[in-house]
Order: sequence, then C-alpha cells, then structure tokens
Amino acid sequence: MLIKKAELITSSEITPESIYKQRRLFMQGLAGAAALLSSGTVSALSEYDFKEDWPIYAGPEWMQSSIRAAERNNRFSSNEKPAPYPDVISHNNFYEFGLGKQDPSRKAQQFKTDPWTIEVEGEAERVGKFALEDFIKPHKFEERIYRLRCVEAWSMVIPWLGVPLADILKQFQPTSKAKFVEFTTLYDPQQMPGQKALFSSLDWPYVEGLRIDEAMHPLSFLATGLYGKALPPQNGAPLRLVVPWKYGFKSIKSIVKIRFTETMPESTWNLTAPKEYGFFANVNPEVDHPRWTQASERRLPSSLFSPNRIETLPFNGYAEEVAHLYSGMDLRKWF
Repeated sequence: MLIKKAELITSSEITPESIYKQRRLFMQGLAGAAALLSSGTVSALSEYDFKEDWPIYAGPEWMQSSIRAAERNNRFSSNEKPAPYPDVISHNNFYEFGLGKQDPSRKAQQFKTDPWTIEVEGEAERVGKFALEDFIKPHKFEERIYRLRCVEAWSMVIPWLGVPLADILKQFQPTSKAKFVEFTTLYDPQQMPGQKALFSSLDWPYVEGLRIDEAMHPLSFLATGLYGKALPPQNGAPLRLVVPWKYGFKSIKSIVKIRFTETMPESTWNLTAPKEYGFFANVNPEVDHPRWTQASERRLPSSLFSPNRIETLPFNGYAEEVAHLYSGMDLRKWF
C-alpha cells in the first residue's frame, strides 16, 4: 500500500515521552566520540579475542584487505558490550536454511558466496549486473556496533563491518521517481533447503524494502562482516542490510538484487501476515505484536535462570537520529 497523505496526530503519538527518557542512554553510546570526531579521527578497529575452536570466515582476498583497513565509526556505535561471537553465529533467523534458530549455522556451511553478483534495476541512471567486488570494494569499510532487535522480542549487540548504504546507492544515481528501494535475497533451493520445504509459509525469494529517505539515512548499513571478520553464511553472507532502528526481519540477507521503485515494494513478511508485520517495522514498544508484548526484550545471551530482560526503547534506542523521518505519521497505523 502506498502512503498518499500524512495524517495529523498529536505530538505524543509521533514522539512518545519515552523517547526523551532514552536520550541519555543514546548519548552514552556516543561517549567519547565527539572529541575524536572533532579532530577528524576515529579509533582503530576493535580486536576480538577469538578462541581456537571458534569458526572464522575469511572471505575472498579483496574483502580481507578491506577488512584489515577498516576503522571503528564511533559516531554510530553503541558502547554496550557485544554479544559473544558464538551466540551471534549460532542464533539466527534465516528461513532459507530452516525454521530453527540453529538450522542456518548447521545447514549453511557449504553455501557458496564467491563469486557473487548484484543486479541493480529500476528508477536509476546506472543499472546492470555488478560483481560484488566492483560493487562494494571502492568504498572504505568501517565497523559499527549496533543494537539488533528481533520482532520476536529478543535482541543482541553486534559489531558489524561494511559500508553506509547511502554511499552504495548514490553511485547508481537514482532518479526523482525513486521513492523506495527494494532488496531481494538469492533464490537457490539447491543451496537453501528451506526454499524447497514442503510446508514453507513464505513465498520465495525473500523481498524487503525501505523508503528512499530511510535507505539514505546515515545509520542504514550494508554489512559484509562482523567481529572484524567476513560475514558467516548463516548471518547473511556475503552482503546483508542492517537497519538498526527497525525489527530484524527488515535487515535482509544474501542480497542479489536492488531495485529503485516509485511504489512501495511488497515485502515478504508484510504479504504473509499483514496484521502482524508492517512494512515499516520500526521498533515501537507501544505497538504490541498480536501474540506478544513488545514493551521489553530478552537481551542475548540469556538463560532460564538469567533471562536478561530489558526495556525496549522506541526505534530501538535510535529515536534521536530517526524519529523525524516519521513526523506526521500515525505509527500505530503505519507499524
């Protein structure tokens, strides 16, 4: 459905009081960054203490060199402690490899991600098919530590490697007709057993989308790695979207197509269950999922005796940066 006209609502509906309460938390995530940015420098990429029995994904040589040259972007990084690496690579929603949280890590290890091609089409001056290396290598890699909030009410803190989405999109010169950006995951049932499952509830390939101003926002990120290493296949290798103020299902994995369009894309989960999964999917603790509350989340790692339950913040704690994108919109209707 296409938004034709913004609706006028009270300011409390657009920007709940709880947004203001989270401002200090957000600013704490930027502590120390201001001085670094004012001098035009950022801290070096974090080193992570990998254990010998932890799997490490190297990626192609060109990507390794880009990763080695990456630096931390403190302006957009949380100071929260990242989840342990084993949790991040073993607890995944990637239905192309199965419905269970451990299915992707078990079934995606032979997934071929090199060579990889991205097709760009639609309302842009420059379209065509591009090798991943040509598509992303010209841009300087950086690390960003983001909060990830799943619509299922669990969350993690993850250090991603990649490039700002806007930097990639601008090189294709989208026209004035480009109001949205549509992303598509690889369709390959031979490699992705979930796509040929007899009782799959989703239509493949997986499709997601953003409004063009969301896609061009500085927080929107294309990830090619995490924890200072190449992206594991179960986490969406070799290229995935990361939009930290939205529920995790918006951050589409293993992207093979980007299309600029004048109309709102028909995203997979919104088509499958429109009353449960809206197109915008902004993290909003005041709008519950029909089957569970969104007011709090389980921060991983957690256990039965240590559930690590925390309050969910509007826009996942990024309201200071993105709330203005939705001024005048009823966020209960456009959820």
